[in-house]
Amino acid sequence: MYEIVIHWSDEDLVFVAEVPELSGCIAHGNTYETALFNAQEAIQLWIDTAKEFGDHIPEPKGVNLNTPQYIII
Repeated sequence: MYEIVIHWSDEDLVFVAEVPELSGCIAHGNTYETALFNAQEAIQLWIDTAKEFGDHIPEPKGVNLNTPQYIII
């Protein structure tokens, strides 16, 4: 599972979701949940595109879902 970092953007007035392990993989949404959902779709699109072009796909560092790791900034 790839790490997703979500923060509020005062400039854009949306939640921004970034995937640090996948360069340029960013999504947004009007709600935290929408940003998370959009980020999950962006991850799949990022991977599909990388496969299509034969680019390296980093292995996910992994997130332990039993330990709270989500931080809202």
